[in-house]
Amino acid sequence: RSTKWGGHWVMTRYEDIMEVMRKPEIFSSECVNIPPTIGQDGPMIPLEIDPPDHTTYRQIMTPLFSPTRMRKLEPEIRALVLELLDQIGDATEIDFIDAFAKELPTRVFLKLMGWPETDAERMNDWVDRIVLGLPGASEEENTAFRMEAALETYGYFAEMIDDRIEQRDNEGQREIDADTADVTDVLVNAKFGDRELTQFEMLNIFFLMMIGGLHTVQGQLAHSWIHLAQNPAKRKELVDHPELVSAAVEEMLRLEAAVAGARVVKEDVVVGGVQLKAGDRVLIPLAAANRDPEKFENPDDIDFTREPNPHVTFGGGRHRCLGSHLARIELNIAFEEWHKRYPDYRLHPEKPYKKHLSQVRGVESLPLLLNQSI
Repeated sequence: RSTKWGGHWVMTRYEDIMEVMRKPEIFSSECVNIPPTIGQDGPMIPLEIDPPDHTTYRQIMTPLFSPTRMRKLEPEIRALVLELLDQIGDATEIDFIDAFAKELPTRVFLKLMGWPETDAERMNDWVDRIVLGLPGASEEENTAFRMEAALETYGYFAEMIDDRIEQRDNEGQREIDADTADVTDVLVNAKFGDRELTQFEMLNIFFLMMIGGLHTVQGQLAHSWIHLAQNPAKRKELVDHPELVSAAVEEMLRLEAAVAGARVVKEDVVVGGVQLKAGDRVLIPLAAANRDPEKFENPDDIDFTREPNPHVTFGGGRHRCLGSHLARIELNIAFEEWHKRYPDYRLHPEKPYKKHLSQVRGVESLPLLLNQSI
């Protein structure tokens, strides 16, 4: 039990967290943030929506992130990774966040949405302000700071939506292929039952996709590179055996789950011997579930041959992450192409990396020395 942010419970065991994710009728997703808002204006759709409406939203959005559609993006993602590596070139010292980890998911997101890739810098600024808040500020100041950034973001989203609606109205209704059209086009032309999606709904869908798709992949890349820099034998194993890339990605996902979601208890229930009351809030840090020794043998060790590896980094149940296929593709290509180009790297001995802890854990800066090892 924590008294922070109005009080909440924190779960840590794999089976308890799985129980929460499997029972939306008891553990509602009506609010997944502690504190209750990170600046969004309304529920993040479909994450903070319960059945039955949740089912309809998922039916609209699931095709946008299908394995088939995501695989079609592979050549473009690979080209982007190679472009970023070319920009690093012969550098011997970089900040991995600025040079690679931040740019990759942001530009992929903008491409997916059909928005200008030149907007990557301000998109990253908004996400940093929303996720990181204002260091050293009070709870009230942090909330206001996040809301200011969120309002700027909503203004940008609204402009993108208005442009597409104007285009649709000028050109007339047309058939939209969910396998090829960008996400904005699909949602502007989508139906919730027999009606169009409202601007409010689209704004909150975009907000979730931005938060869920940018900082999580950035943090996953950074945490993975920290582990690989600190464990040169494991890195050499990966370099010498590129067929291990997919397994290595899964193991790093297990080790460093970025998200700690939350739920609202709808009826009195006992979990793990603890009585929870209706109205209680529970934090479910997925990283804790992934390190549960009752589920994973030697959970703190890096093991590229771990099998099975039933990590819950992408959540579970009805709210399992829609973007998991895309994230895996981004990570697999990054792991593969980076280690072809830079098999040796290490942490900067005089410039320590800087992590941040929140409901979306990440890394703010990661100085690396390239072509050097421990």
